[in-house]
Amino acid sequence: MKVFFLSLPRPAKILAVMMVDAVLALIATWLAFSLRLDTLHFPVGDERCVYALAPALAIPIFVRMGLYRAIFRYSGAAAMVATMQAVILYGALLFVLLLWLRLPNVPRSTGLLQPLLFLLMVASSRAVARFWLADTGFVKGAAPTGRLLIYGTDGPGVQTAEAIMRTKQFKLVGFVDEDPVKVGRSVNGVPVVGPGQIPELVRDQSVTDILLALPNATRTERNAILASLRKLPVHVRTVPGVAELASGQVTVQDLQELDIEDLLGRDPVLPDPQLLARNLLDKVVAVTGAGGSIGSELCRQIVSAQPRTLLLIDHSEYALYAIHAELLALCEQRKLTVRLVALLASVTDPVRIGQIFQAFAPDTVYHAAAYKHVPMVEHNPALGIVNNVFGTLHVARAALEHRVSHFVLVSTDKAVRPTNVMGASKRMAELVLQALAARGSVPFPDGSVSRLVQNRTCFCMVRFGNVLDSSGSVVPLFRKQLANGGPLTVTDPRVTRYFMTIPEAAQLVLQAGAMAHGGDVFVLDMGKPVRIMDLARRMVELSGRRLRDDADLAGDIEIVITGLRPGEKLYEELLIGDNPEGTPHPRIMKAREDFVPWNELSASLDALWNATQHNDVHRIRDILLQRVSGYSSDTGIVDHLALAGGGGDGPDSPTGAAGGAPAEGQASPFRSSRA
Repeated sequence: MKVFFLSLPRPAKILAVMMVDAVLALIATWLAFSLRLDTLHFPVGDERCVYALAPALAIPIFVRMGLYRAIFRYSGAAAMVATMQAVILYGALLFVLLLWLRLPNVPRSTGLLQPLLFLLMVASSRAVARFWLADTGFVKGAAPTGRLLIYGTDGPGVQTAEAIMRTKQFKLVGFVDEDPVKVGRSVNGVPVVGPGQIPELVRDQSVTDILLALPNATRTERNAILASLRKLPVHVRTVPGVAELASGQVTVQDLQELDIEDLLGRDPVLPDPQLLARNLLDKVVAVTGAGGSIGSELCRQIVSAQPRTLLLIDHSEYALYAIHAELLALCEQRKLTVRLVALLASVTDPVRIGQIFQAFAPDTVYHAAAYKHVPMVEHNPALGIVNNVFGTLHVARAALEHRVSHFVLVSTDKAVRPTNVMGASKRMAELVLQALAARGSVPFPDGSVSRLVQNRTCFCMVRFGNVLDSSGSVVPLFRKQLANGGPLTVTDPRVTRYFMTIPEAAQLVLQAGAMAHGGDVFVLDMGKPVRIMDLARRMVELSGRRLRDDADLAGDIEIVITGLRPGEKLYEELLIGDNPEGTPHPRIMKAREDFVPWNELSASLDALWNATQHNDVHRIRDILLQRVSGYSSDTGIVDHLALAGGGGDGPDSPTGAAGGAPAEGQASPFRSSRA
């Protein structure tokens, strides 16, 4: 019957409710007369006017007050207040009409008694409908899938409890609250306990899940709570957004895994709105690698700062389509008038990049396009160099030639004393920008002659650590491995990494770029590095599973040590030199880094280009060792192509000497980027 009623069209449902209210108005009138006259009433004469007047007056008032727009199964206190207001208005009008009509045999007190009875009946009908319809879709006889504690008794916790009790998919064991005044009391019949009682409840009541409903808690407070729960065999999750809770449409599936920030273990860096907008408002902004993890988040935040035009540049068709569609929807939702231009292009194609810059004349460029996966670049070093080093050079040259105001390179902590080609390539990209920034004009070959390009561009680099939840990062890998029942793979128990969230990384790039004066290398005060082994243990424990190790051979999830991959470091650094400078932002520092003058660097770039065109891995490594301070590599040659006999393999190869002509059909890295 419930399913049939819910399947009716909306007008039919409203008509049915109106009919019920009309019947309730008649019943309330009959009861008012019967109670007042102390006998069962049978309407005669003028008394029948009151019976006709009650529904004729009530229904229009209810329509006008919006009572029939409510969804009964999701109605709450606000709906009850609206019902009370409507019935009070109805009662006042009914009483005034009865006084004015002065109908014989109709007691005046009926005008007071009937609205009170009517209010009681209407409110009761709404409550009955809510509880009758609330568990629609629940399979009768199905047992709850788990036993739940909710940490927090404020609005979100209580609202979530109501939703869970309607779905009946969890058995709510109790609420947890740190306020001693609330401990020992109950919320809707569910006991409130203190944090110290959680282990006892988990053991005695077989609690399987704990839900954090603490929207106002600081990150430090949440971390302290999570630390106290880590050793318990429970799955810790967090509540959805307040808007979803308020709608009453929360299901168990809507309960979310812990925030990425909860795994980070520190407070995120708060942005400075003025810095965020400085190079963006009403500007033409270009983002390379716009479809990537960092590039896409940059685009989201840039759009919110309302540039005039946002150029989305990416070589992946699908990634470009996805971010373009997302930003179009975002602009429509927020009524933003940003012009979005999706441009398929590779940063390794200087002609295409030059055409884009000539056509759209960007004011600010954020260069996020790069190969970033350490083992992948180690196995394909030539392409990693072409993309990361010469891609940066191509975009930087186009920026110089077309007078871009600000150019910001997204760099990495792996560029500091690198042990892999990816980190060395990013440091070479930094060196390119530092060398360009140090010159008032830059000589670029243009055909058979050299042409000076005036430098009107402010170049800077932003260096940060690993980004949580980005593509290819460790957190989504661990989550996938957890979902598959393990094991979690860690390369070495001693490995540490700096971590930050994707929004933090994007905000840092935007803010640091706004503070640049030219050639700056910015780094973030990221707190203490995180041991990957500790992160793995934390994710296992907070998922409700037990860690399988020597101390608990019957545990659920094992952590397997796989050994360091080619080029991987045990720990990362943010600075090459010492004594970083402060900036106006309390969490952003400026590194003091040495660089190579352009005249010297350009010769190395020529040699490096030639080596990449012949896949001369030994020569590539030699040049990186010469130019990248602190670069070292304990691994042998692991390039797939070189191991298979492709390309140059040593000093006797065609590009063994510095310089040399580019391979036939290949563009020089200094070729003009003009169309």
